[in-house]
Amino acid sequence: DVDLLSGYQHRFLKNISARPGVNRFFGCDTPEIEKMIREGKFDAFIVSGWHLKSSWQAARACRRLGVTVLVRGDSQLHTPRSRLKRWVKEILYRPLLRRFDGFLLVGQRSREYLVHYGVPADKMISVPHFVDTEWFAARAAEARGQRPEIRVQWGVDEKTLVVLFVGKFQPIKRPQDILHALATFNSEHSAFNIIPVFVGSGEMEKYLKELASSLKVVARFEGFKNQTELPRYYAAADVVVLPSESETWGLVVNEAMACGCPAIVSNAVGCAPDLIAEGKTGFTFRVGNVPQLAERLAALAEMNQSGHNFQPALAERMRAYSVKEAVKGTMEAVNKLHVKIRE
Repeated sequence: DVDLLSGYQHRFLKNISARPGVNRFFGCDTPEIEKMIREGKFDAFIVSGWHLKSSWQAARACRRLGVTVLVRGDSQLHTPRSRLKRWVKEILYRPLLRRFDGFLLVGQRSREYLVHYGVPADKMISVPHFVDTEWFAARAAEARGQRPEIRVQWGVDEKTLVVLFVGKFQPIKRPQDILHALATFNSEHSAFNIIPVFVGSGEMEKYLKELASSLKVVARFEGFKNQTELPRYYAAADVVVLPSESETWGLVVNEAMACGCPAIVSNAVGCAPDLIAEGKTGFTFRVGNVPQLAERLAALAEMNQSGHNFQPALAERMRAYSVKEAVKGTMEAVNKLHVKIRE
């Protein structure tokens, strides 16, 4: 529910795919992109990854027309893949990636990924993954005054640790690990009160509610919320948990931190090495390791109880993952690589 197009020249491409979709290579087929690039007389062109036919149509057109083509993606080596898929990528990706003039890095794991496939360092520029941190921070500040009221609606006070999950209820995100961890937590740390709040919807909703009941974990299910509604949840919660077994980045962590809320994420979450400073902006745990997740929750609960303030460290981290820094990196890439190519 946030307007992303006003103030920008924009146009939607005609997709001629017989089976349209963004989850399969041939799902986006937009041959008119070459005409648009020719008529636009661009100095540089950015494509978001290389998993769609449209991206390669654009890259091929840029090479034909002498336009600098940059790619920005968040692929990482930690994503589960079969041995056959790894072997095929080893053969195909090295020559394919040479077709791009430059690479806009969203974080540490995207650098590792590109180094693995032989991309030279001088073609990589940092353009960090970001959300509109100022927008989230301002709305969280407004919502913070409503924090006691929101928590009363959840049936908790300030002494209760509120654990927030924001996202789709699907197996790859492992939301059930939160409930299992809290069952462990409640049996081992009776001195703390803790409650999970789930924001989102999906195929696992019924299962999660039944699991919470069987584990005797009191949980709140708030349903799907639009982006403008999320800051009040981040402001009212004490920690966001993202237990995913595969997550190329995890922008909900950026959103939470921009609102002053620390995060606990699995080591499979792409943003972990960039955004999580252990004990300062949150914690990490081994994916699927429920006891370790419970330990991290206990550590954070103890810090909260002692009055620890995460916000200064979170604000400092978010300054490096902001719109301003992403724009700065993008302009650096365009100026450096466009000039270099022309030379």
